[in-house]
Amino acid sequence: MNTIKATAATVGLAMLAGTAWFYRRADGKELPQFRTAPVVRTSIKSTVSATGTLSAVRTVQVGTQASGQISKIYVDFNDKVKQGQLLARIDPTLQEQAVEDAQAQLEKAQAQLTQAQDDYTRNKQMLDARVITPQEFETVQSTFSVQQATVKSAQIALDRARQNLSYTNIYAPIDGQIVERDVDVGQTVAASLSAPQLFLIANDMSEMQILASVDESDIGQIKEGQPVQFTVQSYPGQTFTGTVKQVRLQSTTTDNVVNYTAVIGVKNPDGKLLPGMTATVQFLTAAANNALTVPNAALRIKPTAEMLAQAGIKSPTAGASGSATTGARPAGATASATAGTGGGARTGYTKRAGTGAVSSVATLWTVDSTGTLHPVRVHTGLSDGTKTVVTGQGLTENMQVITSIITDPSAAQAAPAAAAAKSPFQSQGGRGGRGGF
Repeated sequence: MNTIKATAATVGLAMLAGTAWFYRRADGKELPQFRTAPVVRTSIKSTVSATGTLSAVRTVQVGTQASGQISKIYVDFNDKVKQGQLLARIDPTLQEQAVEDAQAQLEKAQAQLTQAQDDYTRNKQMLDARVITPQEFETVQSTFSVQQATVKSAQIALDRARQNLSYTNIYAPIDGQIVERDVDVGQTVAASLSAPQLFLIANDMSEMQILASVDESDIGQIKEGQPVQFTVQSYPGQTFTGTVKQVRLQSTTTDNVVNYTAVIGVKNPDGKLLPGMTATVQFLTAAANNALTVPNAALRIKPTAEMLAQAGIKSPTAGASGSATTGARPAGATASATAGTGGGARTGYTKRAGTGAVSSVATLWTVDSTGTLHPVRVHTGLSDGTKTVVTGQGLTENMQVITSIITDPSAAQAAPAAAAAKSPFQSQGGRGGRGGF
């Protein structure tokens, strides 16, 4: 008898507790659990990404104006050379023969000129003595002038032959380092149509550049003097820096995408960076220093009915946006974040990454030391995709803001209904009632 009374009393208490729990939930007195994060004072940056190729600032292709077979090569890959240093030699046999032939032609012309000069002197005396007529003297004078021109032409031909002979010696035009060597001993080069490349010399490897391809949608944000950070696959744990030196006006179109080339100056004092390396570049387009920031998830929180009730805010109607935190979307801006935990509406808007920020109004939900919720109206600023700069009255560093709602409201409201459906005479009924607290 005592056991039956005890069981009935237990069931009655459980039903009373479940009813009280239900009404507390209905009155908005019990809140779900939250994840929070502090407001942090830090610096954030907005960047534009691109890829490019490293190269020396100045490179010179060393070619040849003489045709022939490579007889000697005096340098190899990576060798450092000085201006005027002999790099290679082409077999000079044909050019030497051309010089000898031109020399012979010059000597022949000089001999003919000597004879013509003697004839001119003799006939000039005869003209003065009236032995010959002026017409006869004009013929001699013309022959003498022709021989003078012939000697001059022969001298030019000799100079040309000597110059061609000098082209068989390939010299370094600048100080630098051999980046490419395109010939070997015994190879024949032909310079009849264009000068073939024998070597490629980089002037100074301590100063390099990146030719980065930037999409047309981002090129407007790239300016001369902008700081740049980049990485290369050879040193994945190291970040290098550079500066934008030039934005070239020439465009290229690939798969209907228009790109422009940004030239980035890079210091390479230790020689780690090599020509041809692929660089992943980040252009710094905007920055906020020593600013209060919150996780982007905090701007996406949709308040529950309990949160609004405790904060003294009237719950929005069904036709409303469903969030008290929705801000006005500024023209020309894109949403800074998509809907997150709890189906939160997008509340903060910024320009595309790298364009700075457009101020927009949003609401943060804060939790004080007593667990009380407070909505804080803020203006959003620059965002790096993870954090957003916020400003507003009452916003302080280390203030806890809600970033997600743990409890699913629909599941919580279904719990008391499921408990009431059970038979009050089952022995598990009391445990089910206590589970609601």
